[in-house]
Amino acid sequence: MYKKLIFEISKPGRKGYTLPENDVPKKQVDDLLPEKYLRQSPPQLPEVSENEVVRHYVNISIHNHHIDKGFYPLGSCTMKYNPKVNEVTAAMPGFRNTHPHTPEQFSQGSLELMYDLAGLLTEISGMESTSLQPAAGAQGELTGLLMIRAYHDKQGKPRKKIIVPDSSHGTNPASVTIAGYQSVNVKSNENGTVDLDDLAKVIDEDVAGLMLTNPNTLGIFEDQIIKIQKMMHDAGALMYMDGANLNALLGIVRPGDMGFDCVHFNLHKTFSTPHGGGGPGSGPVAVSERLEPFLPKPRVIKENGQYRFNYDYPDSIGKVHSFYGNFGMLVRAYTYIRMHGPAELRAISENAIINANYLLSKLRDHFELPYDSPVMHEFVVSASRQKAKGARAVDIAKRLLDYGFHAPTIYFPLIVKEALMIEPTETETKETLDEFADALIKINEEIDTDKDTVLTSPHKTPVKRLDDAKAAKEINVCYNG
Repeated sequence: MYKKLIFEISKPGRKGYTLPENDVPKKQVDDLLPEKYLRQSPPQLPEVSENEVVRHYVNISIHNHHIDKGFYPLGSCTMKYNPKVNEVTAAMPGFRNTHPHTPEQFSQGSLELMYDLAGLLTEISGMESTSLQPAAGAQGELTGLLMIRAYHDKQGKPRKKIIVPDSSHGTNPASVTIAGYQSVNVKSNENGTVDLDDLAKVIDEDVAGLMLTNPNTLGIFEDQIIKIQKMMHDAGALMYMDGANLNALLGIVRPGDMGFDCVHFNLHKTFSTPHGGGGPGSGPVAVSERLEPFLPKPRVIKENGQYRFNYDYPDSIGKVHSFYGNFGMLVRAYTYIRMHGPAELRAISENAIINANYLLSKLRDHFELPYDSPVMHEFVVSASRQKAKGARAVDIAKRLLDYGFHAPTIYFPLIVKEALMIEPTETETKETLDEFADALIKINEEIDTDKDTVLTSPHKTPVKRLDDAKAAKEINVCYNG
């Protein structure tokens, strides 16, 4: 039963207004709210019309750059468009109003969605089974590593090391350390892929597995993946795939078919759930038969035509989330997958690959290309030439803001000096890609003709160029109006 509270609205020169007598008595309100929390004077609110209030907040909102406002070419982050139909389904009362403690018999629709989504992700990845619990890609990584640890412990042969390529995502070595392993680096070759000779040198009986992104953070597909997985499996180690770049593989090739034992999905990167803003995220994990017994519990199963949670998995690593996953994100991802179907999922990856290669073809003559290999859904160029003229990658990134574009990822991966990492995704038009390329080409020309404008940019944003060194030394996150 919901209780109404009485709010007395008072302004100078105006009598207070009290809700009708059939609502909660004022004394009861006073009992609910201690005296020290009650306002002693009217709030100082401005006298403004509704449209002025709306304009105020809209004007604030447009200062932020977001995918509904413009192109967001962040390499590795896959800032793809979030279809509005996802929000419609996630807001359906049966999904929106559900609660983790709702009895199973009253949550059959939600449980069915989770059961079906896990099955779809399992099929897309070519794995044996999937857990929807992890609340982010990084937590998915940790979950996978904990399962790898449980696997080796079950074999009676605990291991201490995880191999991580030098082009890996930053979360990989962090997850390795948190999972209690030692991170062992392996270098890239001249093609930007794993150096097999260097890999062979670091494989020993203490290696538990390899964390590999494929395609890697340079946007290059590891074409020696079958040899790599054989080297690892022959040594008794397992294969973990960072699924951050799965948007390049949908319907084309599956991690399980490449020999991986575990892969996490960034639902925001591949399956169009919201990205950023502090969460919530979602990082489901799919595993091969080797790791299936160790998946988090509970799992949703179907039994006698009904769906229920099953906790009977004695080798499970246990829960990794307070409940069963960030359900609203699962609804959005399920909507996206079912809306497209197998053929269209493949088309998503094909279009992402086409867009990346088209954009690279327009920029390759203006920037240094550190690894001249065919790329998949993203690519990395270097601003080393521009730095030699006095302008760095960060200067180019800040100048892009003046042209109305969010900057791409810069200075990552670390193996590329003055890196600009660009991912257009499949949802951007040729016109947008042309405008973005033209802006970068124009900035390149400005470095020769008007370098000061580049070095002092941005000029058209609410906040101009900051003193990075001062900001690092004197952190101040207060807003002073």
